[in-house]
Amino acid sequence: MDTMRAYRDQIALVAAVVMPLGVAAILVPFRSSFATTASALLLVAVIVAVAALGNRVSGFVATISATLWFDFFLTRPYEKFAITHRPDIETAVSLFVVGVIVTELAARNRHHHAAATQEADYVGLIYEVSELAASGASTNEVVERVRRELVDLLNLRDARFDAAKSERPMIRLDHDAHVLLSGRIWDVEHMGLPSPEIELLVHSRGEALGRFVLTPTPGHSVSYEQRFVAVALADQAGAALRPQLHTV
Repeated sequence: MDTMRAYRDQIALVAAVVMPLGVAAILVPFRSSFATTASALLLVAVIVAVAALGNRVSGFVATISATLWFDFFLTRPYEKFAITHRPDIETAVSLFVVGVIVTELAARNRHHHAAATQEADYVGLIYEVSELAASGASTNEVVERVRRELVDLLNLRDARFDAAKSERPMIRLDHDAHVLLSGRIWDVEHMGLPSPEIELLVHSRGEALGRFVLTPTPGHSVSYEQRFVAVALADQAGAALRPQLHTV
């Protein structure tokens, strides 16, 4: 997915440079009879297409490219980076401003769409694990499923379940999804999970029934939402462990 996105962004960046130039060049034979405002609207359409395909950078590059080639090809004096007529100056400024706004709106829309999709995936993941726990699956199966999901969710190098308490104080991913290090909240989103290991307690009805020992990937940022889902998954493991606890 990341490779495809990077490839798409590269294509969009090339298009941001080439497409405004191509559209402006196509309009050259019609520039004496075609209104400059109409030409500017066509270039705005190009910016919209590039911004929708790529990211902020490609959108801004397309905006700059469109404004420059609008000036060079479609305003007098032609084939010079200069504008002598005030209406053309206003149109060029409007083209640039609209391009920036369109790019920002497209970027925010992509961000909201990605966030909504990610949240739906998290809800689906919690539901799947809870269904597994409620289906009568063995405790080991539920705990192993949670362990694997934690590795993927938090981009861990490894994780293991330990029914025993740690013999020494450990860094902990707390139940409120914060990471506590020496009594202080660690900035996980910017610094990643602290190494070498941290623990995530498995609770059920307020009672600790074990812990997942997590081996983080250094420097990999982990969002609050990911940590919150990790806690919820650990609680599902706790729900599976409680019946086993009562039968022992």
